[in-house]
Amino acid sequence: MLKEMDNSDKISIIQLPKIEDERGNLSFIEGNGHIPFAIKRAYWIYDVPGGEVRGGHAYRTLNEFIVALSGSFDVVLDDGKERRVYSLNRSYYGLHVPKMIWRHMENFSTNSLALIVADQLYNADEYIRDYDLFKQQKDEK
Repeated sequence: MLKEMDNSDKISIIQLPKIEDERGNLSFIEGNGHIPFAIKRAYWIYDVPGGEVRGGHAYRTLNEFIVALSGSFDVVLDDGKERRVYSLNRSYYGLHVPKMIWRHMENFSTNSLALIVADQLYNADEYIRDYDLFKQQKDEK
């Protein structure tokens, strides 16, 4: 499923370009092209011990795009009304997670590598780490 670029507030799986070559495949991400925002920050999660969970927060205004560069993991998203699990396991598909969506990542395979790109620089004030506060702010909108 390809993302419609005119609706950046929707959770969506986005297929990235995949250039196949007998020497090895290549995929890439371009901000404001493949994903609906300009990339201001990139970080990655790796060496996650078995059974550990990452995340457990929402962002007030930040958008993210998550890719499983290696291995697999599940991204659990909650909009305050519905909870859905997205299994990521291909380096040419990613998950667009818009602002005000509660998220955590779990079920990391051995040697998995998660790449996350965001539309803002790091700001601790951007995080909502209390689920009840998240629900309250969602209900106010």
